[in-house]
Order: sequence, then C-alpha cells, then structure tokens
Amino acid sequence: MNFKLKLLVAGLALGFAASSQAADPIKIGVSGPFTGGSAPMGVSMRDGVKLAVAEINAKGGLLGRQIQLIERDDEAKNERGVQIAQELINKERVVATVGYINTGVALASQRFYQDAKIPVMNNVATGSVITQQFAKEPENYIFRNSASDQIQSQMIIKEAVDNRKFKKVAILADSTNYGQLGREDLEKVLTSKNMKAVAVEKYNIKDVDMTAQLLKAKQAGAEVVLTYGIGPELAQIANGMEKLGWKVPLIGSWTLSMANFIDNAGKNGNGTRMPQTFIQEPNTPKRKAFIDAYIKAYNPPQGRMPSPVSAAQGYDSIYLLAAAIKQAGTTEGPKVKAALENLNEKVEGVVTTYDKPYSKDDHEAITADITVFGEVKDGKVVHAK
Repeated sequence: MNFKLKLLVAGLALGFAASSQAADPIKIGVSGPFTGGSAPMGVSMRDGVKLAVAEINAKGGLLGRQIQLIERDDEAKNERGVQIAQELINKERVVATVGYINTGVALASQRFYQDAKIPVMNNVATGSVITQQFAKEPENYIFRNSASDQIQSQMIIKEAVDNRKFKKVAILADSTNYGQLGREDLEKVLTSKNMKAVAVEKYNIKDVDMTAQLLKAKQAGAEVVLTYGIGPELAQIANGMEKLGWKVPLIGSWTLSMANFIDNAGKNGNGTRMPQTFIQEPNTPKRKAFIDAYIKAYNPPQGRMPSPVSAAQGYDSIYLLAAAIKQAGTTEGPKVKAALENLNEKVEGVVTTYDKPYSKDDHEAITADITVFGEVKDGKVVHAK
C-alpha cells in the first residue's frame, strides 16, 4: 500500500472512530426503589425522568448525542444503593445520577459520586443533611430539587401550631433515617417555639398495628398527630385512629400524598395535610402537558400518578441536569457541577421555573415559597383551602 493510500485509510479510520465516539450516548443513572413500600415514589420518579429524556432525545439529544438511562432498583436498601453506585460509576461510566428516594440510601451511596467528581441530583429524598454531607469539602457534587425536611418541618409546625392553634402535638415517625431525621427537624422547630411534643413515638417499616403508639399519644392529650414515614405505615396510623375512635387531624411530611397511603387509608385519610411541591392539577399549560403525557405513557389506575411529587421532580431533575451539560459543553463532572452552580438560562419545569436555582454554597433548588399544602380528598390530593 503506497503512503498516500495509507494516510487515506488511517484518516478514514480516525473519522469513523471520531463519529462513533460523537454518537456514543450520554449515560445517566436512575437509582431508586422500584419495588417494595417505597415503589410508588421510585416508579413515579423514574417515569417522570423517562418522559423528560424522551422529549430531549426527540429534539436531537444533548451535545448532538442521545441520552441513555441506566436504571437500577435499590429496593430502598442502603447496601444495595452502595453496590449500584459503584456499578454505575465504574462499569457503566455514567456522567451523572438522578434519583434517591430514601434518605438513608442517599447518605450511604452518594459518597462514591463525590469521590468520582460526578454530580448527583437528589430528586425525591428530603433529609436535611443530604446536600450538607460534603459541604465542608472544597467542591460539593450533591444537588437536590425536592423540598428538604427543614422546609417541610417548619411548614408542618406552622400549620399545626400557628394556623390551627394546637397546643399539644404528638409525633409518630418510622425508625429509618428519613423518619428519625424528620422527627429531629420537627422537634427543633417546636423547641424554637418553646414547645415540646406531648408524645414522640417510633415504629418500624412493615408494622401493621400502631395501637400502642396511638394510645400513648391519645392518653397524653394530643390534639394533632404529626408524621414522618411512608405510605403503607402512614395508612396504619390513620386506620388505627379510626379503630380507637380517636378523631384528631393528621399532618405530616409530603409522603402522605403517596397512592399507597391514600388507597390503604380510604375515608380515614380524608383531611390529611402535607407539604407538596406539585399537585396533579393542570393549572398551567406546562403542567397540563406533563400530566397528559404521563397518563398517556403509563396509564396509571384512575388516571392518578402513584406519587405526583416524585414524577414532577424526576422530570425537572433531568431538565436541570441537561441545562448544565449544555452550558458546560461537556459531560465532565467538574464542569457540569460548575454550570449547575451558575445556570445562565432559566429552566422551565413543572414544579417551577428555575432561575439560578443553585450557587456554590447552596445546592437546594426548592424554597419554602415554592411549596404548598395539599389535602387528601376522596382518593386524591388537592390544594388545601
């Protein structure tokens, strides 16, 4: 083969390599519980994420490449979350991960992304410490677009104590990181008002009888029950109150909007209130389009998302990440992180329109003024009046 021909062949080979590299998909991890008691949140989040990715890919993708989601079920188990994080980083070579539903799983797993300089977008988990885990390090790769428990606990106490004038509150929280960190946040807010809960009770995941905890709260004279847990056990609380013939309001964290609370509690769930970043009502064109697309794609029972908040925040997390990758012009972790901390363009989401949602020192996109109160009414969550 003469020299010119060799050059031509080498040039073609390089061209093919470059074009195949350019066409390589951008891999983004999606980690959450797609089975078990937390599944309504995990599945709704994943499905919201998939909708956003489908829209972006249909318009040509990112940086001329398609986005490929690498989905993993962490089963709401810390050790499984750790395995998945290592697999997504080392084997799949993801450029970012979205997800984490459970605070404990997030705290156990996200350190691997921090070490690898890969951004994590917590789109459901709410433990106040999540974005602070590495805040003292020079660079922090942990972001969030859900309402932290700090925000929610202040809203819950404001609703119970300031608005509804209850003097005696009981707290029932599950034994997970989520439940116990949320309980601590509630107690801190009460302390700031020179108040103390008359009863603070703990229960375990899969407990089916809350009589002992509820009796203690009732005997202590509680006028309202505040909760931090997830759907199935929260339904046991509502149903247990009915069995005792004890009618006091139930106010708790956002998870009281989960389908497996509403369905299992039935009429006993009516009137329950909780902070929400998104309620399944088509009150803006963007929200209507999102709700219609979700129902068309996934056909949920009764046309109700299993966890509307999780679906909306999952959807928005992809658009925030995509805006950063586009602005950075690369998928390199440090540059994407820096872009997230200084987004030039507004990002229209379904929860809100994000205008500079993050800075170097603040990795929380959701503020108290974005969050509203929802109320369970006849099988769905509506805006509380």
